[in-house]
Amino acid sequence: MLLAEQLHHSFGAVRALDGISFSVRPGQTLAIFGPNGAGKTTLLKVLAGLIRPQKGRAHVEGGRRAIGWIGHQAQLYNQLTVRENLRFWASLYDVVPPPELLARLGLEEHADRPVRALSRGLVQRVAIARALVHDPAVLLLDEPFTGLDRTAAETLGRLLAQHADAGGGRATVLVTHNVEEGTGLATDVAFMRAGRFVHFGPRAGRGAQQVSEEYRNAIA
Repeated sequence: MLLAEQLHHSFGAVRALDGISFSVRPGQTLAIFGPNGAGKTTLLKVLAGLIRPQKGRAHVEGGRRAIGWIGHQAQLYNQLTVRENLRFWASLYDVVPPPELLARLGLEEHADRPVRALSRGLVQRVAIARALVHDPAVLLLDEPFTGLDRTAAETLGRLLAQHADAGGGRATVLVTHNVEEGTGLATDVAFMRAGRFVHFGPRAGRGAQQVSEEYRNAIA
């Protein structure tokens, strides 16, 4: 579903990606953990086609239309309502927003409110709905749990699990500081430091506490 080959990218003297190579197969959910400045967001932007790597290649099966992206910016129009935003983004993919999407994210009662009137947590829910509106085969998620209360975080966790279990072959790459949330969803985990993976492999039944301890040791 997704392939990265020897990705390199720098911002001036700062080396954000330093020769990263990996692949994600259908059915995999890769959780990437790393400290601030490790290059995690740059990696996701390269995979999403938002940044062109200075060296190397990134390929997503199905191209950009197959990608659902959640970044640090909501990518919503503040003057439009929730419903209007979803209709607009769906139109870019020649689809109609799934009728149940608002209900699944607890947004029905807010559907006709402008985004500018919503709380940070509700805006994040709308951003999640935007990323899912075209039923993407590949999800690229950068700190998707930010701003969500416990109920909304649990809802997102269920949606991601459903995405992974859906037929047709799907994949997810998730960047998060929340080791518990990330480990619970992951089939595979990676630890990233200074533009490189210092660990990449199957979660293999390990719980959040064990993954957290391994992460701290790998990053130290």
